[in-house]
Amino acid sequence: MKNQTFVLIGLFIMFFQFMIAQGSPDYSGGLKFKFNEDGSKYLRLISWAQVQANYNTDETFDSNGNENSKLNFNLRRARVLMFAQINKDFLILTHFGLNSLTSSTLSPTGKGDGSQLFFHDVWAQYNVGENHTVGGGLHYFNGISRLNNQSTLNIMTLDNNRQSWATIGLSDQFARHLGVFMKGKFNKLQYRVAVNDASVSSLDGRTAVAGGDAVYNGRSNLGSKAAGKTYAGYFDYHFLDQESNFLPYKVGTYLGEKKVFNIGAGFFLHPEGSVIDTGTAIAPNLEGEDVSIFAVDAFYDTPIGEDGSAITAYAVYQNSNYGKNYLYSAYGTGSMLYGHVGYVLNGDKLKTRFQPYLSYGTHSYDAVDDNRSTLGVGINAYMSGHNSKLTLEYMNQSFGSVDTSTISLQAMIYL
Repeated sequence: MKNQTFVLIGLFIMFFQFMIAQGSPDYSGGLKFKFNEDGSKYLRLISWAQVQANYNTDETFDSNGNENSKLNFNLRRARVLMFAQINKDFLILTHFGLNSLTSSTLSPTGKGDGSQLFFHDVWAQYNVGENHTVGGGLHYFNGISRLNNQSTLNIMTLDNNRQSWATIGLSDQFARHLGVFMKGKFNKLQYRVAVNDASVSSLDGRTAVAGGDAVYNGRSNLGSKAAGKTYAGYFDYHFLDQESNFLPYKVGTYLGEKKVFNIGAGFFLHPEGSVIDTGTAIAPNLEGEDVSIFAVDAFYDTPIGEDGSAITAYAVYQNSNYGKNYLYSAYGTGSMLYGHVGYVLNGDKLKTRFQPYLSYGTHSYDAVDDNRSTLGVGINAYMSGHNSKLTLEYMNQSFGSVDTSTISLQAMIYL
């Protein structure tokens, strides 16, 4: 393990030296194509890539007895996002890309499922007055919490807290639902609400067992009339600087560029989203179980003094009800506490800045006595803010008899 760790640290230094030469402190609003002189008609283009080297401390072996490599590479995200406005009253957004391309998902000619681009978001929206907007499509105006609406461009930790994307793959397509939304603000209170179609497909493809626990595939088993719609909302009050709600993607850390303190609350409801079998093995009888998820959270980000230092802190409590004793992958009926804190060390904002951070989460489940816990310790190196960033993180996850640790190095550039 020591040799592999030294390799990752060496890669960190090598990438650090390379990206100092590549990063630019003058991003100046990015790639924007103006269609008139004042820039009110435009096409905005954002592209980003996140590449990881991951070292897993687990002792794993192939079925033929050969030992697996513990050091592996991952194209974590490769994305393109575009939005255009030719009139201040309406806007269209398109977002496509791929995720987690590894040696296991590569295909010989690039035609396999893991190599394919797909739409993350496609929606159209219309302004209703100055502060309110309605829209529809494949969208990311989610409920529950800030982290369920997290941008992947400026996450403070290496990645989002997994349990906070609470419906991913169960009722949606990669944290996006197909439906209609409304968003806006009343003075310092911002809101987003949505009514969506639940996906017929679900990652949870299990079959309900007579007298057993709930499974999350109510739409496919009960039909769209009973289990076809989901309802979501998130509301946050901005005590200090006002954050933009132009797009749904919540910022992970401002690196002290704003003074932000928000308290939020949100929900997700899916009537009869899960099912249980109240019959027998010979005569099954499927009944719907309502899915309901609620959360409260707080976000704080502020500069410390005048030397470039800054602190970012976040905490959330989430209560999840997926049905009777539901437990599947990271999801489960129960409750979660999660938080993280990071500190930007003092330094010139136009030069490389460092941000050590710590994250911790604990998740209890009704179905089992054991709690799932996660502990992350990492450091970010910002060569040009979030536009050119390196992250080195140690993550430990434990649940029951499973205890895994991973050391990851991620390089990210977005333009």
